[in-house]
Amino acid sequence: MERLRDSDYFAELTKRSKKTRAYAKHQVVGLEIADILGDRLHKSLYIKLAKEQDASALLRIAKSVAEKKGISNQGAYFMRIIANLNAKK
Repeated sequence: MERLRDSDYFAELTKRSKKTRAYAKHQVVGLEIADILGDRLHKSLYIKLAKEQDASALLRIAKSVAEKKGISNQGAYFMRIIANLNAKK
């Protein structure tokens, strides 16, 4: 088997990291929310939310946040809405 050079190795790792390994519905929904909000850094948080709460409601809220103009941090705004909804329950 041929050895990869360092640059080829890192290119291969970068290519693999872009491929999703979501197997459950809540994982897919969480990743979709992260993409909608442009916040892939906190994807595990969105996956956890999708597992614990209504996925369709979370997607609906994320899409409405993404459509609003003038929000500098969409992920924080989304979480504020979720926190307010949970506090009302």
